[in-house]
Amino acid sequence: MGDLGNSTVEFHPKKPAMDGGGNEGDFGMTVDELCSLMELRGPEALQKIHESYTDTETICHRLKTSPADGLSDNPADLEKRRQVFGMNFIPPKKPKTFLQLVWEALQDVTLIILEIAAIISLGLSFYQPPGGDSEACSNVSAGAEDEGEAEAGWIEGAAILLSVFCVVLVTAFNDWSKEKQFRGLQSRIEQEQRFAVVRNGTVIQIPVAEMVVGDVAQVKYGDLLPADGVLIQGNDLKIDESSLTGESDHVGKSIDKDPMLLSGTHVMEGSGKMVVTAVGVNSQTGIIFTLLGAGEMEEEKKDCKKGKQDGTLENNQNKAKKQDEAVAMEMQPLKSAEGGEVEEKEKKKASVPKKEKSVLQGKLTKLAVQIGKAGLVMSAITVIILMLYFVIETFVVQGRVWLTECTPIYVQYFVKFFIIGVTVLVVAVPEGLPLAVTISLAYSVKKMMKDNNLVRHLDACETMGNATAICSDKTGTLTTNRMTVVQIYILDQHFRDVPTPDQINPRTLELLTSAIAVNCAYTSKIIATDKEGGLPKQVGNKTECSLLGLVMDLKQDYQAVREQIPEEKLYKVYTFNSVRKSMSTVIQMPDGSFRLYSKGASEILLKKCSFILARDGEVHAFKPRDKDEMVKKVIEPMACEGLRTICIAYRELPADPMPDWDNEADIVSNLICITVVGIEDPVRPEVPDAIKKCQQAGITVRMVTGDNINTARAIAAKCGIISPGDDFLCIDGKEFNRRIRNEKGEIEQERIDKIWPKLRVLARSSPTDKHTLVKGIIDSTISDQRQVVAVTGDGTNDGPALKKADVGFAMGIAGTDVAKEASDIILTDDNFSSIVKAVMWGRNVYDSISKFLQFQLTVNVVAVIVAFSGACITQDSPLKAVQMLWVNLIMDTFASLALATEPPTEALLLRKPYGRNNPLISRTMMKNILGHAVFQLIIIFTLLFVGEKIFDIDSGRNAPLHSPPSEHYTIIFNTFVLMQLFNEINARKIHGERNVFDGIFSNPIFCSIVLGTFGIQIVIVQFGGKPFSCSPLNVEQWLWCLFVGLAELVWGQVIASVPTHHLKCLREAGHGPAPDEIMDEDLAEDEDEIDHAERELRRGQILWFRGLNRIQTQMEVVSTFKRSGSFQGAVRRRSSVLSQLHDVTNNSTPSHVVLSTANATGAPGNPGGESFP
Repeated sequence: MGDLGNSTVEFHPKKPAMDGGGNEGDFGMTVDELCSLMELRGPEALQKIHESYTDTETICHRLKTSPADGLSDNPADLEKRRQVFGMNFIPPKKPKTFLQLVWEALQDVTLIILEIAAIISLGLSFYQPPGGDSEACSNVSAGAEDEGEAEAGWIEGAAILLSVFCVVLVTAFNDWSKEKQFRGLQSRIEQEQRFAVVRNGTVIQIPVAEMVVGDVAQVKYGDLLPADGVLIQGNDLKIDESSLTGESDHVGKSIDKDPMLLSGTHVMEGSGKMVVTAVGVNSQTGIIFTLLGAGEMEEEKKDCKKGKQDGTLENNQNKAKKQDEAVAMEMQPLKSAEGGEVEEKEKKKASVPKKEKSVLQGKLTKLAVQIGKAGLVMSAITVIILMLYFVIETFVVQGRVWLTECTPIYVQYFVKFFIIGVTVLVVAVPEGLPLAVTISLAYSVKKMMKDNNLVRHLDACETMGNATAICSDKTGTLTTNRMTVVQIYILDQHFRDVPTPDQINPRTLELLTSAIAVNCAYTSKIIATDKEGGLPKQVGNKTECSLLGLVMDLKQDYQAVREQIPEEKLYKVYTFNSVRKSMSTVIQMPDGSFRLYSKGASEILLKKCSFILARDGEVHAFKPRDKDEMVKKVIEPMACEGLRTICIAYRELPADPMPDWDNEADIVSNLICITVVGIEDPVRPEVPDAIKKCQQAGITVRMVTGDNINTARAIAAKCGIISPGDDFLCIDGKEFNRRIRNEKGEIEQERIDKIWPKLRVLARSSPTDKHTLVKGIIDSTISDQRQVVAVTGDGTNDGPALKKADVGFAMGIAGTDVAKEASDIILTDDNFSSIVKAVMWGRNVYDSISKFLQFQLTVNVVAVIVAFSGACITQDSPLKAVQMLWVNLIMDTFASLALATEPPTEALLLRKPYGRNNPLISRTMMKNILGHAVFQLIIIFTLLFVGEKIFDIDSGRNAPLHSPPSEHYTIIFNTFVLMQLFNEINARKIHGERNVFDGIFSNPIFCSIVLGTFGIQIVIVQFGGKPFSCSPLNVEQWLWCLFVGLAELVWGQVIASVPTHHLKCLREAGHGPAPDEIMDEDLAEDEDEIDHAERELRRGQILWFRGLNRIQTQMEVVSTFKRSGSFQGAVRRRSSVLSQLHDVTNNSTPSHVVLSTANATGAPGNPGGESFP
């Protein structure tokens, strides 16, 4: 495996070598033969199979496998197959090395400018003007040469370079640890995917990476195929191949029409078995990867699950756009550690097709740009004022002449001014923002793992904090999904408990046993528990397991029936899907006639019944009046107790004339009803409490279920979704559609707006209804805030709704691969209460960022004003360049670590959601920022202008060029840093709370960072000397500095006492982008580089920050384009592939074929109508 992991280039030369190397003699087929076979479709494939191999059994035979028993579990055989045919694994790109990350961190423009300035300063400090110290120049640099201080002139330049190096190392280390975390998360997601294969005649679940050529795999509804294969047995199989071909219609697969199954495609209906013929890089998906250079890919790993592009090249041009949306969804690329800015950019770029950019991201970008502009202006003015002052003072007031030999001295002054200007910019630009967001999200994601939330897309975590509505499934999420039959109506009797076998006539009992055993998927079974006194284990579909449980309660053996009628002998299967809401199986009887068994939702199947088994076991007519009576007396009472009702029926069909099996409506009609059972699915014990918390937190919970309305209402009442006396709406899918559509049958938003605010339960709903409801709530404009909707789903049919929602939760246990693929967060324990934890973490992320902002902006304001006014009044910034960089380091990096890792508290659930348009910086925060800034400025200016008198020391103002550091300026620097440190404690609370120490010890990171910073500050002041422009302070001076620092905490209490509502003059800041800007973005979604901030930057022609990153990306794209030859879609695809983990959120997945409206933007060639199966 080692050599497979390294480079894709090695794969192709190896195949022929292996094939010729004697290995292929052991198997009747070579890798190349299998690859060329898998490139064919439909009739061509059938023709090739018949010509070369006669049938699929021969293929199995040549691959030394048995269609019924699969491979033996012989490790030597499996290993040999891996060597000959490859492993089911696509090698990932190597992670970036630490040095590459350092190089990337160095690309920051402000740092580059600082480096250049420092190097010039260094160079000039070694320059001695010729002809001795000319009189004229020495006056300019008055007193600079005293006591050999000139020799120390190089120190400042060197110190700046050193501190830049520190900043770069810290940034690179953060990126590195971030990348490591995401790789961990990625591998966790991958290990989760397992697949059912037959080995030694038993079905086992194995990780997809362990599948080998020759394995016989069971495919079923909802699977994402992990390898290529040929179908050897199928029931009503329909596959969505849009991820490979871009065609959104489902493709029917059968042994006699089209038996080719391809990796990366989704099973939308039916079930079957396939023999695996190609894995890893030899599968259709893998070949495409190799063409694109899998080494270039950002992180496709193992199973071909991730990279699905065009298998059929000729489809490329016209489908590039449509399939591209599918593609990026399939990839789960890792977060590249491309530094904060790129990460933000990439995150936004991909989010256009699905939703607007993550709310927080939009607000932060806008804010960062505004601050950056202000900083740029301030720094430019600082430099201009300093230079003008110097020139006027020297050449006008003192009337000197510019002497050539003095030029280096003048230049040194100008460089010094320039360095001061750049440091003002460095401090003003909040490059810690992207870092704070990333740290906070990464920390939350890691912790959420413990709370059973596996976050697939980072920004989903933050969006969840704003959620205002949750549309939840009932089965498995609100209930335990351990179904048991508790009531049964059979032979005209309603049993409130499961009857004993002697209460039922033997022929009916036998019929019931066969109907259940044969007409349940053979993958559903009940296994005895290994624990003492434990409940038997239900494997497969839980509803079917409850019916099999009923057979066992009636002391019958379903396994014996299945052994008599193995799956291969089933004549025809109409599998369950969301439209039929029933499943039917046809078997051929010994006399050649047929029998159809059917089971399904009682009100649907009863309509198809014309007869019923009466008390004597004889067949009696079942008239409409009888049906109504049965609904009233049996089904409704069961449903009102919260039971799910299932009807089981059968029908005899003659062999002559042969029935038309394709006419399903005729075949499944005139049925004979055997029984109606009531299945109980108890509510999870922790759900009512979780729902109560949601309601307190201002989140509306709605139940969307396929169950009957009475069952749904009963469960909703038990959960607390509805309570007596509330004004709410419980309707079923039919009524919902009637109310939201106009006469022409079109959905109208105004009609949905009348329904959704009161809607609490939507029963008997189809996936279309779920998607329509989610879309309707999201698009609604009746409330002042746009609703943020979370949706839970487990079935394949939930894909469109999960994609449309702001946050899609898939079930980790009961969920199908398709649902997981479309989701943002996977609930590893399928439990509703984990969603509440996600809300808590989401709100915490938002608060953490706000805390960091409050802290950082205070420092920004103070540092910029001090540097600016100091420079203008005293021709020298009181805070030196290196000191500013140190402050920048504590502000940006350490503070983001300290404040972004605050753990969440239950109190977060007691307030309403912030809403999308809510500003990042509330009025209270603005009050805190300005209040503390004013306090700090008063202290610093007092120290600056009268500090030398207070402490009785020499003044540091108007010092010459290379003068030694003064105690005066050291006290200012020390006081400034200590005030920031104590203000960091104040920043822990953003809603005006008084107790800022509350819960401080529950965050060890915060405590250690504050103490650590304090320790380093002592070292810098006492031993920093010339590089840090510090002169050691005595104990008394230190105590005064500390005292002023502590005053910050007292001042914080004073500010908290001022009621915010009196301060009408304060403005909030950090609103999200305006709606028209969001519109711009939708229009511009095809441009690779569009992002809101980028456009802002262009408008102002400002902040050249991201230029270098963009050039890199474009170079990479160009090189891919050259390499990928015929792949038209490659360039656009690459941008999505290179993007980060959370991009997967955004593009529409293959499940968009269930409902083309699932794409908010709608793929071209698809007018947005609903192509429902």
